[in-house]
Amino acid sequence: MGEAVGRTAEQMRALVGWVGAGRKLTQTGRVTLADARALVEVLGTGDRMDPVIGDRTFKTKSSEELYHLTLLVEWAKAARLLRTTGGRLLPVKKNAKLLDRPDELRRALFAALPHIGPAVTVSGWLESLFAHEYDRGLRALLQRLYTATTPVPLSDLYEVVWQAVSPLYVLDDLSADRLRHLRTAGDHDIQRALKALASLGAVHLTKESAELTATGRTETARLRGEPEPGDPVLQILVELSDVDSPRVWRRLLVPAGIRLDRLHSVIQTVMGWENCHMHAFTIDGVQYGRADGELGFRDERAATLGALLKPGADCVYTYDFGDSWEHFVTVEQFQTASAGLHYPHCVDGSGACPPEDCGGAPGYSDLKVILADPAHEEHHAMLAWLGLRSATEFAPGRFAPDEANARLLHLTAA
Repeated sequence: MGEAVGRTAEQMRALVGWVGAGRKLTQTGRVTLADARALVEVLGTGDRMDPVIGDRTFKTKSSEELYHLTLLVEWAKAARLLRTTGGRLLPVKKNAKLLDRPDELRRALFAALPHIGPAVTVSGWLESLFAHEYDRGLRALLQRLYTATTPVPLSDLYEVVWQAVSPLYVLDDLSADRLRHLRTAGDHDIQRALKALASLGAVHLTKESAELTATGRTETARLRGEPEPGDPVLQILVELSDVDSPRVWRRLLVPAGIRLDRLHSVIQTVMGWENCHMHAFTIDGVQYGRADGELGFRDERAATLGALLKPGADCVYTYDFGDSWEHFVTVEQFQTASAGLHYPHCVDGSGACPPEDCGGAPGYSDLKVILADPAHEEHHAMLAWLGLRSATEFAPGRFAPDEANARLLHLTAA
């Protein structure tokens, strides 16, 4: 792992050093061919200039054809080590200190990974869906690796990414051959993403499997928005209003800087909702939700819990404006993050989540009465609606924090 990190750091140092006071780019913003020839040797990228295949020599016409060199340059730009201005490639002076700080350099390069999709993926005659939905696919890839405790077969990773990006497209009319080619193109691009991660020492990669290293796990946690040990976290209580026998509540630890859109996802996950209706937070008379001019919500993506609520303060989170499920969210206390604990984290709780679309708190109360009475005229109809064979399968008091935390761990990155 150390060797890979050192090699990447050395390449970045050499690249920025070579750029010096600046280098002229082509009209298309690429490294000139003459400079590319020098850089391939200086950086040891492994790219082949003027490759010979059989008895033919294929002249390299643009540095764009040199995959590893292009990747390094675009990666350096995304990490703000280099920038382009006025047709020239220039160093970012304020970030030059990163070059002598390997851990900070690796962090900057890892954080830049979601922004270099075009450089990581290679367009052929058939572009992959991963290339088109790179950020979504990369997060699904890292999520699968992050939640695994053993090496993950590459075939599993290919499938996870496919399942993350393919639902965004209509593929029913594609022939079996074209669909196979599309998936193969995606698999090849996923391999390139894994090799980029491996070059940072973030992934241990073999021909059959991949596994996050300790470094990769730390950086992925940071990308997910998890706090580092010692960072501030909030202990919050989320309680469903007007529901009793039993009460439905969850006690959570969340990063103090958690955005409200992320908190929405956390509440949905830990409560057990299906996230199929609208929602809003009401804090000091102001409503936050998905930006909507007609509803007048403030953008929840631009608001953080810690900035709006202090210990002892509360707000209301409303889910499903028809059933109107109101949750009281109370900030109980500040804490600091502990090493080895994933955040958000469910500390405790009680009561199962009510079924979706059951009529809100009054409808849920009626439902429990109906299911408790086998002689009730609606008893069998309610069982059928819930997909239950027997009322014994209905357990309104059941809640397992370990299961909630497993769901939270699988929650996609912020």
